[in-house]
Amino acid sequence: MATAFAGEAAHIKEIGHLTVPDIARATGANETTVRAWLRADRSPSGTHAERLAELSSIVERLVQVMQATYVPVWVRKPIPLLDDDKALDVIAKGDYRRVSRVVAGLEASGAV
Repeated sequence: MATAFAGEAAHIKEIGHLTVPDIARATGANETTVRAWLRADRSPSGTHAERLAELSSIVERLVQVMQATYVPVWVRKPIPLLDDDKALDVIAKGDYRRVSRVVAGLEASGAV
Protein backbone atom coordinates (compact mmCIF):
# COMPACT_ATOMS: atom_id res chain seq x y z
CA MET A 1 0.00 0.00 0.00
CA ALA A 2 1.42 3.35 -1.01
CA THR A 3 1.43 6.47 1.10
CA ALA A 4 1.39 10.13 0.23
CA PHE A 5 5.18 9.92 -0.09
CA ALA A 6 4.87 7.57 -3.07
CA GLY A 7 2.46 10.02 -4.67
CA GLU A 8 4.97 12.79 -4.04
CA ALA A 9 7.57 10.96 -6.11
CA ALA A 10 5.19 10.80 -9.06
CA HIS A 11 4.22 14.44 -8.54
CA ILE A 12 7.77 15.80 -8.72
CA LYS A 13 8.66 13.52 -11.62
CA GLU A 14 5.76 15.05 -13.53
CA ILE A 15 6.00 18.73 -12.61
CA GLY A 16 9.79 18.92 -12.51
CA HIS A 17 10.52 16.59 -15.43
CA LEU A 18 12.85 14.60 -13.19
CA THR A 19 14.01 11.13 -14.17
CA VAL A 20 14.09 8.01 -12.05
CA PRO A 21 17.89 8.35 -11.72
CA ASP A 22 17.46 11.97 -10.55
CA ILE A 23 15.05 10.96 -7.79
CA ALA A 24 17.24 8.01 -6.83
CA ARG A 25 20.33 10.20 -6.67
CA ALA A 26 18.69 12.80 -4.41
CA THR A 27 17.03 10.29 -2.08
CA GLY A 28 19.77 7.69 -1.89
CA ALA A 29 17.39 4.96 -3.03
CA ASN A 30 18.18 2.65 -5.90
CA GLU A 31 16.36 3.09 -9.20
CA THR A 32 14.33 -0.10 -8.79
CA THR A 33 13.00 1.22 -5.50
CA VAL A 34 12.09 4.58 -7.04
CA ARG A 35 10.21 2.80 -9.85
CA ALA A 36 8.26 0.90 -7.19
CA TRP A 37 7.36 4.22 -5.55
CA LEU A 38 6.17 5.57 -8.89
CA ARG A 39 3.98 2.49 -9.45
CA ALA A 40 2.69 2.91 -5.86
CA ASP A 41 3.89 -0.62 -5.05
CA ARG A 42 6.07 0.67 -2.22
CA SER A 43 6.49 3.85 -0.23
CA PRO A 44 9.61 5.62 0.90
CA SER A 45 10.28 5.73 4.60
CA GLY A 46 12.94 7.00 6.95
CA THR A 47 15.77 8.93 5.34
CA HIS A 48 14.48 8.23 1.84
CA ALA A 49 11.16 9.86 2.72
CA GLU A 50 12.98 12.84 4.26
CA ARG A 51 15.11 13.38 1.15
CA LEU A 52 12.07 12.95 -1.11
CA ALA A 53 10.16 15.60 0.84
CA GLU A 54 13.12 17.96 0.58
CA LEU A 55 13.50 17.33 -3.15
CA SER A 56 9.79 17.92 -3.58
CA SER A 57 9.99 21.26 -1.79
CA ILE A 58 12.86 22.40 -4.00
CA VAL A 59 11.20 21.24 -7.23
CA GLU A 60 7.89 22.91 -6.37
CA ARG A 61 9.73 26.17 -5.76
CA LEU A 62 11.92 25.89 -8.86
CA VAL A 63 8.96 25.50 -11.22
CA GLN A 64 7.76 28.88 -9.96
CA VAL A 65 10.99 30.64 -10.99
CA MET A 66 12.08 28.80 -14.16
CA GLN A 67 10.62 26.79 -16.97
CA ALA A 68 9.74 23.34 -15.66
CA THR A 69 11.71 21.69 -18.45
CA TYR A 70 14.88 23.41 -17.17
CA VAL A 71 14.55 22.03 -13.63
CA PRO A 72 16.37 18.75 -14.40
CA VAL A 73 19.25 20.70 -15.91
CA TRP A 74 19.48 23.06 -12.94
CA VAL A 75 19.50 20.30 -10.31
CA ARG A 76 22.26 18.40 -12.18
CA LYS A 77 24.64 21.25 -12.96
CA PRO A 78 27.35 22.65 -10.68
CA ILE A 79 26.01 25.74 -8.94
CA PRO A 80 28.61 28.34 -7.91
CA LEU A 81 26.61 29.32 -4.80
CA LEU A 82 26.73 25.65 -3.73
CA ASP A 83 30.53 25.64 -4.06
CA ASP A 84 30.04 24.09 -7.50
CA ASP A 85 28.19 21.15 -6.00
CA LYS A 86 25.06 19.89 -7.74
CA ALA A 87 21.70 20.41 -6.05
CA LEU A 88 20.81 16.70 -6.28
CA ASP A 89 24.02 15.76 -4.47
CA VAL A 90 23.60 18.43 -1.80
CA ILE A 91 20.07 17.21 -1.07
CA ALA A 92 21.31 13.62 -0.96
CA LYS A 93 23.82 14.62 1.72
CA GLY A 94 20.98 16.02 3.82
CA ASP A 95 21.94 19.66 3.30
CA TYR A 96 18.59 20.82 1.95
CA ARG A 97 18.98 24.26 3.53
CA ARG A 98 21.97 25.13 1.33
CA VAL A 99 19.88 24.49 -1.79
CA SER A 100 16.90 26.25 -0.27
CA ARG A 101 18.94 29.43 0.27
CA VAL A 102 19.99 29.46 -3.39
CA VAL A 103 16.41 28.94 -4.52
CA ALA A 104 15.33 31.76 -2.19
CA GLY A 105 17.72 34.03 -4.08
CA LEU A 106 16.10 33.01 -7.36
CA GLU A 107 12.68 33.67 -5.87
CA ALA A 108 13.73 37.10 -4.62
CA SER A 109 15.13 38.06 -8.03
CA GLY A 110 11.98 36.99 -9.84
CA ALA A 111 13.98 34.76 -12.19
CA VAL A 112 12.07 33.00 -14.95
